[in-house]
Amino acid sequence: MASLRFPFLFSQPGNAKLSNISSRSLSAAFTVAAAAAAGGAAALVLQNPKQPFIKNAMDFLFSPNRSSPLWGSLSLADNSGAVVESKTGFSFPSIVNDSRLLGVGLRKKSVLGLKNINVYAFGVYADGDGVQKLLGEKYRNLPASELKGNKAFIDDLMEADIRMTVRLQIVYGKLSIRSVRSAFEESVGNRLQKFGGSDNKELLQRFTSQFKDEYKIPRGSVIDLSREQGYVLRTTIDGKEVGRIQSKILCRSILDLYIGEDPFDRQAKEDVEVNAASLFQK
Repeated sequence: MASLRFPFLFSQPGNAKLSNISSRSLSAAFTVAAAAAAGGAAALVLQNPKQPFIKNAMDFLFSPNRSSPLWGSLSLADNSGAVVESKTGFSFPSIVNDSRLLGVGLRKKSVLGLKNINVYAFGVYADGDGVQKLLGEKYRNLPASELKGNKAFIDDLMEADIRMTVRLQIVYGKLSIRSVRSAFEESVGNRLQKFGGSDNKELLQRFTSQFKDEYKIPRGSVIDLSREQGYVLRTTIDGKEVGRIQSKILCRSILDLYIGEDPFDRQAKEDVEVNAASLFQK
């Protein structure tokens, strides 16, 4: 029997309906969710006709007009759920390449300093078993609150030989593969220089040359940048592998764009920190 659980937390935009629900109703909401998992939500309301806050909580949770649940991670226990990037509506599966989704975000680009274009939505994934195996001894006994904003923890996550994937979903319909190549030349090039000095031009060229002009990336196209074991960066476009490069510094540079000190989306990085920390509680 399917059950409801709350394994990960994802930041959600403010909702006006939330202000109309008392803290008592929110407490009841958890009770309703648990009862619904056992098939008893309706019975719960019938048995409490004089407690309208339960009905209000239930209406809030299961209203057909709600576009998404209060908790971004509300999912079936079989991990079949997906998380939606709120600003674009693009959804990300909870599992990619046997890795768990830790956070979703949005890459924006300023045009002439006048407006921001939503370029792509992204999701950051990590192999839970690998995180526990390689980082568990150091961080398992620390509370999650101490790992949020913990630079050493994120640095270790980027440095360790743990399988991770950053999935990009193209939002801007007029984006060309040439623009992607140029953007990576700048952003990844800066990170390569940051971590390894200026002697990585050949490595950068090997990476960017994977994005050939023949590839088309209309809105909805998917690019996966996956660090596989042995620090191999595997790149796919719409499921087709376009290259593999073995380089620890290149893998680190890619991840730094999304969860490093100056990430594309800071809230997404915070979600990754919290949800990566929760992997030790499994």
